[in-house]
Amino acid sequence: MSDNPIDPHAHHHAHCLPFGAQLLGAAGTKPRTRFRFWAPSCKTVHVDVETGPAQGAHEMAPAGNGWFEATVESGAGTLYRFRLDGEHAVPDPASRFQPQDVHGPSEVIDPRAYRWEHTNWHGRPWEETVLYELHVGTMGGYAGVQKRLPALAALGVTAIELMPLNDFPGKHNWGYDGVLPYAPDSAYGRPDELKALVDAAHGLGLMVFLDVVYNHFGPDGNYLHEYARSFFREGTQTPWGPAIDFERSEVSDFFTDNAVYWINEYRIDGLRFDAVHAIDNHAWLRELSDHIRTKVQHGRQVHLVLENEHNSANLLETHFDAQWNDDAHNTLHVLLTGETEGYYHAYEDQPIRRLARVLSEGFAYQGDPSPIHDGKPRGEPSGHLSPTSFVMFLQNHDQIGNRAFGERLRKLTSDDALRAATGLLLLSPQIPLLFMDEEYGSTQPFLFFTDYTGDLADAVREGRRREFARFSAFSDEQRRAQIPDPNDVKTFAASSPPDSPQSSELSDEAARDRLDWLHFYKSALAVRAKLITPRLKHGKALGAKVLSAANGEDAHALIARWKLGDGETLSIALNLSKEDVRLTDVPPGKMIFETPPRVRDQIGLYVLPPNTFVAWLTGDVSDYAIGHDARIAGQQERHA
Repeated sequence: MSDNPIDPHAHHHAHCLPFGAQLLGAAGTKPRTRFRFWAPSCKTVHVDVETGPAQGAHEMAPAGNGWFEATVESGAGTLYRFRLDGEHAVPDPASRFQPQDVHGPSEVIDPRAYRWEHTNWHGRPWEETVLYELHVGTMGGYAGVQKRLPALAALGVTAIELMPLNDFPGKHNWGYDGVLPYAPDSAYGRPDELKALVDAAHGLGLMVFLDVVYNHFGPDGNYLHEYARSFFREGTQTPWGPAIDFERSEVSDFFTDNAVYWINEYRIDGLRFDAVHAIDNHAWLRELSDHIRTKVQHGRQVHLVLENEHNSANLLETHFDAQWNDDAHNTLHVLLTGETEGYYHAYEDQPIRRLARVLSEGFAYQGDPSPIHDGKPRGEPSGHLSPTSFVMFLQNHDQIGNRAFGERLRKLTSDDALRAATGLLLLSPQIPLLFMDEEYGSTQPFLFFTDYTGDLADAVREGRRREFARFSAFSDEQRRAQIPDPNDVKTFAASSPPDSPQSSELSDEAARDRLDWLHFYKSALAVRAKLITPRLKHGKALGAKVLSAANGEDAHALIARWKLGDGETLSIALNLSKEDVRLTDVPPGKMIFETPPRVRDQIGLYVLPPNTFVAWLTGDVSDYAIGHDARIAGQQERHA
């Protein structure tokens, strides 16, 4: 909370942690820090202060139920660790900063040191959200991302989503191997630099979302087993080891406080909860949501989004704003690429009908048996939910980076098909998510990277290559040996986008290509902002219809319609077939977007050509140029 939670104009914000290192006293008084640490597996604990006048070991008093406490005359900048039973010293699990990485000492941070500039910011409504997922490290740290914010705002993005920041070992990592959830990684900058990034985003009207990982800890730097074995349920295993015991109050409080900490101390606007199906505890997830919403300053709009393979529609009814819609991605990926191995096998059968269900009901799997889940039912009915309960994407860190060579979608399909699918992404009522540099038609890979050493580095490299042995393209061992080593610094460098579309590293032709794609995205997002977003609240799907090919079978084409909040109707037509499709029922209304240009001429002849996307809207849209005209205007401006 802020220094004065009643004052909406407070310039300093802090979340008072009930554990870890908390500064005490008012400004101008002698600095003191209260240290509080849960170590139920230990008999004694000392806080080792490594810098400042209080340097030395300070005994912590038992406070019951495994808690130890001590107050020391030390202030911001103090380095410290907790010593267990007089032997091993470990970092604070609630450390606010680790200047020397995960194995080094923790640093006492004064969260009120940063003065916030945009104090009137209260967020944006969920239906206005256009997400842009990015990896902070590949974009030059917090300062590097901050430099890109004006361009993202001009693109039409309304929210950046940061891949996990919690401290991980080494300089390079996706962030899902973090071990200290309260410490933003020092490889990206100091805490105040992260706050400056968030502050600058708010000044440009951009929300900031953070991806948080509560289902596991990484393999290097997690010391919880040494002093809090009961943090885990030893008899229950996950892909990452023993399951976290969310039934224990000390454990659940550790994570609920973490969520509130990011929202109130860093003024994050939304959280994306990674892989909650691995948590498998709906009661705790609801408690988490309730706790967050009671702790948020009145008037702030904060949004909570799930990644959940179980397609649990009930969680979206009251407690969470939306879920990443893997079904949307997977059906579109099969249609665009023809790939059907791995989890795409579940979408091989009638992918266009699954896409029609996604557009009209949200999930493709709503209790249906899934061939990649041993034929067991997956999902719950979702047709009653708002279209904005689903986050749609064509690319994200998982879907690119979990490929052996990290190929972008543009490498796997034609440009015309990709533009048509992108039109659907940006103009359907589901919430769109872009992945960094996507707006430039990027073909640069995004690879899986880590910065491990020794045996762990070998295990990660060889384990990743073994994962792909079941795919036909990697049945040969020599082929698998070509998969990039996640620990090679070149793997990280290859995943880092250029600084700008005019980068000196790019040829003139490549720079022009990037700008052409950029104007395509800008024009579509401008149409969304002007004509669709203001009408999204209380919208609902009216259904989707699969179109027939000349032989009477299903084409890879459909029409879908939505009744928007003001009563107008949005209609879209998509053809990802390689041939024309007969369009006998042209939707009424004004055409607001089309790709490729002038496809309307053929639609006037009741033909929907290959790799086509078209959107219509009933009502008065005469005050806004259609998407094609907007794109042409943008190209003329650029060439001028």
